[in-house]
Amino acid sequence: MAEGVRQPDPVESSLLSRLGLDADQAALYLLLVDRPDSDPAALPPLAGEGRDVAGTLAALVDRGLASAQHHSEGTRYRATPPTLALGPLLESQRSALHGVELLVADLADRHRLARSDAPVEVLSGAVAIRRWLVTMQREARSSVRTMMPAMPVAVINYQDNLDEAERDMMRRGVRLRTVVQRAWLEDAAFARSLAEVVAEGQDISVADTVPTKLLIVDDDIGLIPVDPDLDDAGEPVALVVHRSGLLTALISLFEQCFANGWRLHPAGLGQVAADDALELGDLNAIDRKIIALLHVGLTDSAIARQLRLSHRTVQRRLHRIMEQVGVSSRFQLGWYVAGSGWLDPEGARPPACTGQAPCGRCGSRPDSGDDAPAPPG
Repeated sequence: MAEGVRQPDPVESSLLSRLGLDADQAALYLLLVDRPDSDPAALPPLAGEGRDVAGTLAALVDRGLASAQHHSEGTRYRATPPTLALGPLLESQRSALHGVELLVADLADRHRLARSDAPVEVLSGAVAIRRWLVTMQREARSSVRTMMPAMPVAVINYQDNLDEAERDMMRRGVRLRTVVQRAWLEDAAFARSLAEVVAEGQDISVADTVPTKLLIVDDDIGLIPVDPDLDDAGEPVALVVHRSGLLTALISLFEQCFANGWRLHPAGLGQVAADDALELGDLNAIDRKIIALLHVGLTDSAIARQLRLSHRTVQRRLHRIMEQVGVSSRFQLGWYVAGSGWLDPEGARPPACTGQAPCGRCGSRPDSGDDAPAPPG
């Protein structure tokens, strides 16, 4: 072969074999693409299936992949342009794959119907679980319930799920309710994401502890790990729970956890703007954020980190608010806030409380310490 002629690439030959060419045909077609008007005598012997060059050239001509030009000095061969030669083969493969795709979908439906009497299916592996989780949310019609304990994430993290499924559900008007464990609020990036979704209408309840990861869609189907503690140590396994007494029990568990948690309000999340006023009058933006975070049980130091304030500034503002309403402890302040409307952006500042225990209006109780979380409203 003439020096400088490109040798057939084994990878390219392998790809062409997916279109129905055998190894010899693929190698020879690639040679003709790079070397038009080739003399068969100048082509190297083929190593694919032992077929001679002349026979393989004839097969390429018969399939429309090459053409033969007859001259007085002999016959020369050139490759048919790839878009013309290989395009129909590629389209045929696409049609065949589409048919296989439809068959897989039909088999999945038949499999689901055949197992309709089984309330539980087992999923093994992060890829399978993630696919189910995202698909369930994309097919949600009216409601999605989620529980998020504070533990390593093995399948999909919160931000990825927000981008892949939750934003679409919010656009479609699906009601989203989530119970998150309080420890998640220590993560500033996670708290900012919560601020966004709460402002967009999601309902978030913060609990001291969350017993398990859980996703329930439309009262019809749920997804729960077999052993959440092992998710980060090995191959995760999860249960798909269909309509059954078990799913009813999981719905009841969610509703109880959601009701017993502290509702998260937009006012309590996000960073403090630089131009927030520091007046001593009605609650301003900073005070609302502090009160809202105190309401879900964060300590003074955690509030300071979340709002990027100093610990002393948070304490000073809390003491000033307590003096304004006439209470002597954070516990009393928590009960006062629960019925005050302060967490409502439109709520007006209520009249001062005497803070005398027991207080029939705000439910104040003895001091429980500097960093005691406020009780739920």
